[in-house]
Amino acid sequence: MAEMTVELVAVEQRLWSGSATLVSAQTTEGEIGIMPGHEPVLGQLIEGGTVSITPVDGERIVAAVHGGFLSVTATTVTILAESADMAQDIDVEAAKAVLAENSGDLEAIAVAKGQLRAVERA
Repeated sequence: MAEMTVELVAVEQRLWSGSATLVSAQTTEGEIGIMPGHEPVLGQLIEGGTVSITPVDGERIVAAVHGGFLSVTATTVTILAESADMAQDIDVEAAKAVLAENSGDLEAIAVAKGQLRAVERA
């Protein structure tokens, strides 16, 4: 089976790196699916979006991403997020509380929605 090298990096740290068969991400142009051999592309990630990675071995990896870029070559996918949260690390109750407050902080609301979406997709 064909595979590609994938890196998920946030400003603070590298969250995941390895070989995968599929990456999907939400960009400003819509959701994109990347398989090995995909045409080169550069995409802007949406605020409060998600990224899913299907590794060669192991379970699917899902992260909530908050802005950034996706860079694709024929053999690599690099996801450079301004910030990101792995689905298994997200505090669901805290994200729901942000939405319940309805404080008008649009960035916090987008982040909370992205976190909940990532947990649902995991």
